[in-house]
Amino acid sequence: MVKSIINLSERESRIVNMVKAKYGLKDKSQALSLILRRYEECELEPQLRPEFVKEIQEARERGKFVKIKNFSEEFKTE
Repeated sequence: MVKSIINLSERESRIVNMVKAKYGLKDKSQALSLILRRYEECELEPQLRPEFVKEIQEARERGKFVKIKNFSEEFKTE
């Protein structure tokens, strides 16, 4: 585990305290961890997350992907 000293504004500190209280967490460290996990889920692109890469690799192994040479011709709409 990495320890960090961070500077928060009064407002940012209040937000962390609200998250801590809302979820019944023991300390601000847990609140910040929750905030960061939520940020990762919402903001980071899926291709950057290791679990997404693993999911795609498993799908390939199970044969869930079909190769299509020309997608637009294969699914032409008239």
